[in-house]
Amino acid sequence: MSSRKGVPAMDTLPEYFPYKDDGCEVSPTCLRCPLPQCKYDDPGWLARVRRDLRDRQVVEARRCGDVTIGDLARRFGLSVRTVHRILGKGQENGKSDA
Repeated sequence: MSSRKGVPAMDTLPEYFPYKDDGCEVSPTCLRCPLPQCKYDDPGWLARVRRDLRDRQVVEARRCGDVTIGDLARRFGLSVRTVHRILGKGQENGKSDA
């Protein structure tokens, strides 16, 4: 209770907060979100997951096809330098880039 008798402490009781479940670009509502962790709890987490997925796709595209670094850069909207970094990191992890 707050300092006023009979009035709930609004800052401590979530059931008195007018919560609006707007979701985000991943899901229309928080309660139906497929993510294992909320993107707002760790803002960099979702970006890391997306970047890692993109990096795996770049390495796989290079491994499976006869594509140049420039082609990969254009396809994924990256700079040539970033593609080289991704492929270098893929080699360090035991993946082939050729």
